Amino acid sequence: MSPSPAPLRFGYGTNGLTDLRLDDALGLLADLGYDGVGLTLDHMHLDPLAPDLATRTAAVARRLGALGLTATVETGARYILDPRRKHGPSLLEPDPDARAARTKLLITAVKVAADLGAHAVHCFSGIIPPGTDVDTAWKRLEDALLPVLDAAAFAGVPIAIEPEPGHLLGNLADFHQLRTSLGNPAPLGLTLDIGHCQCLEPVPPADCVRDAGPWLRHVQIEDMRRGVHEHLPFGEGEINFPAVLDALVATGYQCLTVVELPRHSHAGPELARTSIEFLNSARTKGETAS
Repeated sequence: MSPSPAPLRFGYGTNGLTDLRLDDALGLLADLGYDGVGLTLDHMHLDPLAPDLATRTAAVARRLGALGLTATVETGARYILDPRRKHGPSLLEPDPDARAARTKLLITAVKVAADLGAHAVHCFSGIIPPGTDVDTAWKRLEDALLPVLDAAAFAGVPIAIEPEPGHLLGNLADFHQLRTSLGNPAPLGLTLDIGHCQCLEPVPPADCVRDAGPWLRHVQIEDMRRGVHEHLPFGEGEINFPAVLDALVATGYQCLTVVELPRHSHAGPELARTSIEFLNSARTKGETAS
């Protein structure tokens, strides 16, 4: 008799709880029955640029342990490096010092993740800067990621890069281009955003999950409509979630599946509650159908 597949583990992203103190956000998620948290390093939640990072990280690790939560470290804070330019600087900047600043932040995130016992560090490529050709952008991305991958290998924490609509690395095909060009490095994995699959991939999200299974290190989940990059609360889009969750189980994925609603912090606590209820119901429907 084959062993039962590992159960899914749900988390909620702190980028959707920015009006809460981190301690309060973590307590809320534990009370609601979440298994973990997608922890975005930002000025309000474990600022990676403020003093005494190691001490503050240790305190968060103790809090996670006391609450029985695990974590993935996310690096999508909008203005953490540049207070005037969203997600700037990226790994694709013409200025090598600017690229190095993003690389340094990702290496810091790897160290934080190791100290937290986190599953992975999430990142993305950034958009192609004006005046930069595609081949140059790919070369910059590869070169900027190499020190991060070295740090990840040393720390034993995978890097999970996310295909982001409008970015250089914008879809699953682009992820495979990157990993192949880098020689399939072991620390390089994938963040799969289920909504992005619905938005722009040529096959349904459940098929994306199955195709991406060997490289999955982090999953983000929310509702979305075809052709519209807008993160929506569950039930407001077009995704067949029982099929998606069944596909995740079938891949053997064991890390966190994190609700990603970064523009809904004003309603974060209530959406955290309704989201876990929705996901648990969808999981049950999928198990019953199968």
